[in-house]
Amino acid sequence: MAIRILVTGGTFDKEYDMINGKLHFEETHVPEMLELGRCTMDIEVQTVMMIDSLEMTDADRENLKHFCATAPEDKILITHGTDTMAQTAAFLAQANINKTIILTGAMIPYKFGSSDGFFNLGAALAFLQTLPIGVYVAMNGRYFDWDKVMKNKKTGYFEAI
Repeated sequence: MAIRILVTGGTFDKEYDMINGKLHFEETHVPEMLELGRCTMDIEVQTVMMIDSLEMTDADRENLKHFCATAPEDKILITHGTDTMAQTAAFLAQANINKTIILTGAMIPYKFGSSDGFFNLGAALAFLQTLPIGVYVAMNGRYFDWDKVMKNKKTGYFEAI
């Protein structure tokens, strides 16, 4: 079972710039995470963009939809910022792509060492292998249907609605 991981940035891949005191992007950490996790799955990692999800436009979502639709794999995992993850999931679901697509992310950057990203990536890969065709969000050890999830901005957890 081949899987394609599409990287879009988000907190998952942010790094801290000690000189400017800001978070920024350099490159994705997904290959390193897969290696450290001793992952033996057939996975193709593709960076689509490296942006904060609050900066994601409808044109960016169209581009992401194109990558999902044209990927040869029928199992797609998208790393995405948490602020607009549900919005992108809804956008992709409305495209009716005949694949299993899961969006996941992190509340704390991977490079900070205490990130939830490692756990979320592993859980999303497990869900991806078992869920039927559709669009889902996988966060905090749970998966949610695209239209039944929200980020609770007070607690920092994703919840069913």
